Amino acid sequence: MKTALNIRPQGALDLLSLGALVHRLDPGIIPFRKASSCQIHVSGGEFNVAANLADCFQMRTGIATAMVDYPIGDLIAERVRAMGVQPFYRRFKHDGVRGPNMATVYSDRGQGVRAPVVFYNRSNEAAAQLKPGDFDWGTLLGGGVRWFHSGGIFAALSTTTAEVIIEGMAAAKAAGAIVSFDLNYRAKLWNSVGSQDRAVATVDRIVKHVDVLVGNEEDLQLGLGIPGPEVAAKSKLDPSAFLGMMDRVVRKHPQIKVVATTLREVHSTNRHSWGAVAWVDGQSYQAPTCELDVLDRVGGGDGFAAGFFYGLLTGASPEEAVRLGWAHGALLTTFPGDTTMASLDQVRAFAQGGSARIQR
Repeated sequence: MKTALNIRPQGALDLLSLGALVHRLDPGIIPFRKASSCQIHVSGGEFNVAANLADCFQMRTGIATAMVDYPIGDLIAERVRAMGVQPFYRRFKHDGVRGPNMATVYSDRGQGVRAPVVFYNRSNEAAAQLKPGDFDWGTLLGGGVRWFHSGGIFAALSTTTAEVIIEGMAAAKAAGAIVSFDLNYRAKLWNSVGSQDRAVATVDRIVKHVDVLVGNEEDLQLGLGIPGPEVAAKSKLDPSAFLGMMDRVVRKHPQIKVVATTLREVHSTNRHSWGAVAWVDGQSYQAPTCELDVLDRVGGGDGFAAGFFYGLLTGASPEEAVRLGWAHGALLTTFPGDTTMASLDQVRAFAQGGSARIQR
């Protein structure tokens, strides 16, 4: 089924992401104040989308990002290779003492009534030092890129990262790529480089280049500065508040053709109700609601975005694309870490109404 998105049929890359790579320290259900060991996951919203598309959906993807030449950088680069993502690095030298560094995210998983706790060390982060001119977009896009993706966390890292996004998006649009942006509004990050007013002004300049937007009604309000819906949602799974804002979104950014988000009702740390909805060319499409037994919730939204983009890139109907995103995001919460361990067959089966019965 055709949409208003004019997706080029082929290219050297199906998707190129622009963003920051991070490593996440995960002590499992033990809070950090009592932890004695932890797993290391490689992450970053934009990378997660590229990694999910490459590993599960067998698409050709790349990541444009900062890389520091020191052991933590080596660890992260190994994981990028293992997920099948082609790297395009702006390299930085570590001084042996203060950096620049690859950012660290600390996140336990919580348990039951105890919520996960997330905090960061993004001090002297290499990705925050990226600036216009650091990437040769002509070379990166020269072989043909079908889809270009970035996000709000990267935009909020410094006064220059948003300018890199705008530069990359303008080049991608000129090269014929679809452009997407995950609003991912984080107040702490934006406050560290200015304020919400600066966030709205900055994101507004970015979104002028965007065809496909990912974000819930709170992201739309805080990131785009759009007033909230007139009718409150009955629950977190009710898409009416989100859909009620689409006229205002399109009035402010008439070039946007698709807006999508997950819907999540958190009953406990390990029990969520999960759904998804998309507005495509003026029509709404909603996935079913399922009950999740969550192992690790980090990355579920990026899992949805990857499956949804895959559907659109492969010519699926909007309804099928939403189901693929919903199914992949749900499966991703059953794995440790931020990126996928699912197979495409598993995603398709769940999207079509599969169950957790044993597969023999």
